[in-house]
Amino acid sequence: MGEHPSTFKTSKECQAEYIEHLLLDIEALEFLLTHDRFEKGITRIGAEQEFCLVTKDWRPAVCSDAVLTSLDDPHYTTELAKYNLEINIDPIELQGNCFEDVEKQLQKYLDKADLMAKSTGSRVILTGILPTISQNHLKLDYITDRPRYKELNDQLMQLRGSNFHLHLMGVDELTMSHDSVLFEACNTSFQLHLQIDPSDFIASYNWAQAIAGPLLSICTNSPVLLGRELWSETRIALFRQSIDTRNLSLALKDQMPRVSFGSKWAQGSIVDIYKDNIAQYKTILSKEIDENSLVDAKNGKIPKLKALGLYNGTIYPWNRACYGVGNGKPHLRIENRYLPAGPSILDEMANFALWVGLMTGRPSMFDNMPKVMAFQDAKSNFIKAARYGKEAVLCWEGELLPAKRLLKDRLLPIAKDGLKSMGIPAATIQRYFEVIEGRMEGKTGSKWIVSNYRNLQKTQKSDHALRLITRAMYKNQKKSLPVHLWPDVTSQKKLLDFTPWVGHIMSTRLLTVKRNDLADLATSIMQWKNIHHMPVEDEKGKLCGLLTWTHVEKNRTAGKSKGRLVEDIMVKNVLTVNSNTPIPDAIALMKKNCIGCLPILQNEELIGIITIKDVIPYDHA
Repeated sequence: MGEHPSTFKTSKECQAEYIEHLLLDIEALEFLLTHDRFEKGITRIGAEQEFCLVTKDWRPAVCSDAVLTSLDDPHYTTELAKYNLEINIDPIELQGNCFEDVEKQLQKYLDKADLMAKSTGSRVILTGILPTISQNHLKLDYITDRPRYKELNDQLMQLRGSNFHLHLMGVDELTMSHDSVLFEACNTSFQLHLQIDPSDFIASYNWAQAIAGPLLSICTNSPVLLGRELWSETRIALFRQSIDTRNLSLALKDQMPRVSFGSKWAQGSIVDIYKDNIAQYKTILSKEIDENSLVDAKNGKIPKLKALGLYNGTIYPWNRACYGVGNGKPHLRIENRYLPAGPSILDEMANFALWVGLMTGRPSMFDNMPKVMAFQDAKSNFIKAARYGKEAVLCWEGELLPAKRLLKDRLLPIAKDGLKSMGIPAATIQRYFEVIEGRMEGKTGSKWIVSNYRNLQKTQKSDHALRLITRAMYKNQKKSLPVHLWPDVTSQKKLLDFTPWVGHIMSTRLLTVKRNDLADLATSIMQWKNIHHMPVEDEKGKLCGLLTWTHVEKNRTAGKSKGRLVEDIMVKNVLTVNSNTPIPDAIALMKKNCIGCLPILQNEELIGIITIKDVIPYDHA
């Protein structure tokens, strides 16, 4: 999430001063390139590992600050939500056993985090989207208490001028409005860094764009959000929409979202990529800068380009151009931001090796991508891979190829050659590529989640099924198994339940009627569907009453149902609860008032219903 200064400045004067420094940084970057000041002839890799914290009953654990304090290690840092943290892996030269060294770092730091998390009653889990996140976990109360995150939320909301709107469609559909950027916190990624020589940067960047779709297709791990089965890699659509500041308009105009794949092949140098971004996206954060980067560059010093770094952390291309300083020398990197966390460390490292192999093995025919491939095909491949995973059909060199065939026949040989050229041992290549090939023939993370979710839903409530899947994820990660070897989930072992809310057990697929509908229609639907309670809505879709089978029968017995409207026989004074009402409180309310159901509201909208049948397993009185 970028830098974390203690304060951000929002005055017009400070913003103007910040913009001046941003422009100086661009000039300083050009100066460094022109005068050949960048480190060359060496390639390093690095990574950022985001992870989730979960409770003993496998739901989001709001304890990141406590865990971070216990860790007391600069390798760890905060993320947007209180149930996420991030590990920054030390950069390492691309040679020999570097991937095993990164894997050992990951294992060490994740084990350490898990140990400290257990002291707070939580655990660490790797997943692209935590299956058990609910809408209650997306309120502003869950944003990490740091100035950067609050300011980022405020500025993005101000730019948007209204709530953010989500509309995701896969097997299921998710449509809703949200009043903060917290939906972005659902996304957990494994971000990869590769150092690039300045002279090869644009060719490498365009190649990174071209291979993004094929690579993503075999790495998907985020198919479910809020219990809905959506894209194979739902993070791609969710991140884009969760911080989309574009305003709806009657005018037809092209506007780029802050999360973007881009609109054209890069040209020129990395400076031109930054110039395009600054021209396209407004600055949303500013701070005081204590350096004159251009003066420093001309005086032989290495500037940190602090203004540019802050700006670069507020736009979110899936492949990001990065400037950095290490060992006293400036360098350039490409950051791969589209791969999900998990399913296991071994899976992640296989993804890492495949990406680096492809990047370093680029055939010369792809040095000039505009001559080989239309940018629109690369962008379309990326979206199709996110939607359909390894079942996508992608366009490559003018041919339509199944993603698995493209990877197996065209790209894996390139990646193997790339790793060999960097001195990576044959045993290392074989170990990681066996994982990729195992996913090609078996299940990716998304396929494993979807198949188990569908199977468990036959006998379990959605919340229970999602917690079983999350528990199985944790156990398989602890066994260091790659996902194509994960067994199916069973529901034999009982789950602990420490935070039961009515939202966890409510029925969300509701049948409702309007108050002006004929009562006979409503009672017929209740008979057909064998339901005893039916919420009644007014013309604006708001809850205004409740039909119960008891009242329907009374009216029928009295011979009063013929020709009557729903509002004539409905219960008008309806007791309701919200989704985070504890189940014991709901049970007590139902017993006290001798009622058999409770509609559940959120922001005055009907979102679910619970009945006696739902709460019986929780009634220990």
